[in-house]
Amino acid sequence: MPGALRSLAMSADRVIVHSPDAPAAIGPYSQAVRAGELLYCSGQIPLDPQTGEIVGASAAEQARRCLENLQAVCAAAGSSLQRALRVTVYLTDLGQWAAVNEVYESFFSAEPPARVAIGVAALPRGAYVEIDAVVAL
Repeated sequence: MPGALRSLAMSADRVIVHSPDAPAAIGPYSQAVRAGELLYCSGQIPLDPQTGEIVGASAAEQARRCLENLQAVCAAAGSSLQRALRVTVYLTDLGQWAAVNEVYESFFSAEPPARVAIGVAALPRGAYVEIDAVVAL
C-alpha cells in the first residue's frame, strides 16, 4: 500500500488511489477514490497498463482486461475485487452479454456483488466494454 494512496489537500476524508499496474486515467478523473471504508473505482476500459492500447478483439477478452485493471486498482487500495459491493458493466452490444458474463463469473464465482448491465451506443477509444465498481475496504 505505500505509495499507492495520495491524500488530497482539500479533504482528509477523500484519498486518491493510483495503481501503476492499471492504465493511467485518460481524462480528468482518478482511477479510484477512497472515502471511509469504501473504494469508488472509475470505469476501466480494456487498456494495457504499459502501452495504453486497447486489448482484446472480442467483448469477452476486453471484459477480462477491464476486470484485471480493476483488480490492480483495488490492490493499490489494500483491498480486492472480491470485496466488490456493486459492479456496473457497460456494453456496446448486449448480444455479447453471455460471453462477457462467462468471463465475469470467473472473477466472482462465490458470493458475487450486486450488478448492473447497461447497453450503450459507444465507449471511449472504441472499446466494447467498460466496468466500474464500488468496493469495501
